[in-house]
Amino acid sequence: MGNCLKSPTSDDISLLHESQSDRASYGDGAERDQEPPPPYSEQVPVPVYHPTPSQTRLATQLTEEEQIRIAQRIGLIQHLPKGVYDPGRDGSEKKIRECVICMMDFVYGDPIRFLPCMHIYHLDCIDDWLMRSFTCPSCMEPVDAALLSSYETN
Repeated sequence: MGNCLKSPTSDDISLLHESQSDRASYGDGAERDQEPPPPYSEQVPVPVYHPTPSQTRLATQLTEEEQIRIAQRIGLIQHLPKGVYDPGRDGSEKKIRECVICMMDFVYGDPIRFLPCMHIYHLDCIDDWLMRSFTCPSCMEPVDAALLSSYETN
């Protein structure tokens, strides 16, 4: 039966008796003059927008005209119908079982958005997609060209 300690008195008991000033000099003691650290504050990230499909800018860097176009686009997206995914009783009623944007299977209760071409996507996936391109990712049909053009002419 080996013992890694050579003798019961080999422990350095002097560490238990060192003074407060010794610990402060090594940096492992708490100084009483020191201020507490500042409270944790989480910085809210600035949203990123895509004024055109090839451009990416922070919301603070957009021109007034780009901000208006993005607000119009958000308004159009909000008018598209949304719902909750329900595969039906036997699951074979709907052929669409996965969101082609994220490639994840739809799960009962997932929030979805319907496009005019009858394709469905996860709500967050398609909203992000439509902020970049106002076409269906599956069939590339314009989501609502007539409505979009009427907003842009005003």
